[in-house]
Amino acid sequence: MKFKISVMLIINVWSLFCTQKLNWIEYRGSKGSGYTSENLFPPLGLKWKIKIQENKMLQKRAFNPPIIIDNVIYFGSPDGNFYAFDVDTGYMKWIFKTKGAVNSVPYADEQNVYFGSNDGNVYAVDKETGEQKWSFYTGKTVQSLVLRYKDNIIFTSDTGATFLLTLDGKVDYILPNPVWSHHTFQVYDDIIYWAPSGRRFGAFHIPEKKFLWYVDVTAPYPLWYSFPAIDEKKIYFASSFFKGTEIEFNYYAVNRFTGELIWQKQDTYQYSLKFPINERTVFLDHVELLDYMAPALWKDYVIYTSGDTIIRAFHKDTGEIVWTKELSYPTASAPTVSGDRVYLGVNGITSMTDSGFFTKKPVLLCISAKNGTTIWEYETEGAILNSPLISNGKIVFGTDENIFYVLEEVFHFDFLKFFRFH
Repeated sequence: MKFKISVMLIINVWSLFCTQKLNWIEYRGSKGSGYTSENLFPPLGLKWKIKIQENKMLQKRAFNPPIIIDNVIYFGSPDGNFYAFDVDTGYMKWIFKTKGAVNSVPYADEQNVYFGSNDGNVYAVDKETGEQKWSFYTGKTVQSLVLRYKDNIIFTSDTGATFLLTLDGKVDYILPNPVWSHHTFQVYDDIIYWAPSGRRFGAFHIPEKKFLWYVDVTAPYPLWYSFPAIDEKKIYFASSFFKGTEIEFNYYAVNRFTGELIWQKQDTYQYSLKFPINERTVFLDHVELLDYMAPALWKDYVIYTSGDTIIRAFHKDTGEIVWTKELSYPTASAPTVSGDRVYLGVNGITSMTDSGFFTKKPVLLCISAKNGTTIWEYETEGAILNSPLISNGKIVFGTDENIFYVLEEVFHFDFLKFFRFH
C-alpha cells in the first residue's frame, strides 16, 4: 500500500512538472527572461520539419516566436494563415485564414488563442477548433505582441494605437501610438513597460491610465527598442540607432519602479565582410523580428545577440562585460537559455567566388552561458527567425525559408510513460 501511494505521488508530481515544462505561453518565458530551467541533452535529432509556403514572391520574414500549449504549437505565417500543429507528429490540427501576413506574437488562455494580422484585425480563435470567436479591426496592420493581462487583451497597431480590449473584443482603453511599428512590451504588476510615448521608453500604469516614468532619448535617426526582461528590481533592454554608416547599440539596466538609470553601455554594430551590408540586412530585417535584440537573463548575466557578429554578456548589477563571443556571420535570432546553455540562430550566405558559388549554411548554435564557448551547432535550411522555444525535450523554431523545425533529444526519457507501464 505504501509503495502504491509513493508511486502515485511520484506520478502526480512528475505529471505536474512535465505539464509546466510543456507549456511555453509567455513571450520570452517568465518575466521576459528568455530562460528555462529545463536542460536539453544532446545528441538532438530531427523530429519533423515542414515547409509552410511555396510562393517565392511572398516575404520570408515569418516565425516570430510561437507558443506551445498542451502539446500543440500555435504560430502565424506570411502566407496569411495561423496554424496549430501537434508537437509530436507535425499533424496540422487546424488552420485559420486571414487576409494578410500574420507577423504577431500570439497568446492563448484556457479557451482562445489571440493574434494580429496585416489585414488590420486582431482575432480571438477557439484554441481547440480554430473557429473565430471575435475580431477587432484597427485600421492598421498589427505586427505586435498580443497578450492577455487580467481582463484585457493588449496589443499595438503599427503607428496607430495601443489597445486594451475586454475579453469579448470591445474597447476598454486606447493609448495613441503615432511612432512605433512591430511593437513589443512587457506587462508586470499592472505596468506596461515600453508603452508608446513618442521616442521614449516608459512605464504605463494600467489601472491609473498614466505614465509613471520615462527614459528620455534624443536620437535624430531611426530608433528601435528591444523587448525588455525584468527581475525583482530592474528592467533590462537595448536600443538600436541606425545612423546610415553605422549602428549604435545602447544596453540599459533601469530601476523598474522609478525609471532611474542604473547602468548604460554603448557599442557599435560589428559587421561581417562575408555578409551583405545594407540598410535592410543590418536594420530593417531585424526590426521586423520582434525579439532580435531581446535579452536573456542567466544567474548574474544578461546576454544579448543584437543581430551583429558579437554575442555580449553583461553583469546584471554593474553592466561590465563578463564575456563576448565573436562569430564569422551575424546572429539571426535572440538567445534562449536552457539550463546553462544558450541557443540562437546564426546567418549563412551563398556568394559567388572565383571558383564558383560558396555556401555557408545557417546554423542553430549552442554555446555555454558561463563563458560563450561553442558546444555544438546544427545546420538549418534557412536562417532561424525566432528565439528557439525549448519544451519537454524538444527545441522549436522557424527559418527564413519558411520551414518549421522540431528537434528532440535522441535519448529523451519519458517518465510518465515509464510509470504507466510499471
